[in-house]
Amino acid sequence: MAKYGKAAQKNVKSTMHRRKKGTLKSGSGRKVKSRKQAIAIALNESRKKGAKVPRKSSGGRKRSTKRSTKRSTKKR
Repeated sequence: MAKYGKAAQKNVKSTMHRRKKGTLKSGSGRKVKSRKQAIAIALNESRKKGAKVPRKSSGGRKRSTKRSTKRSTKKR
């Protein structure tokens, strides 16, 4: 199953063209030079429009599963 919808793909494509042309700006108003930042902007815009885009990851760390740490006590 595809992760991203057609609308999101079109938005990323147009955003990359805007970056190459030099007209893409970040939230602070500066020109975007980074490819990764341009893709992040495009996916964020797509999410707001309601396109099929996976949820944002919660930063650089992954969730760790909780393990029960029961100590086994031996009778002596």
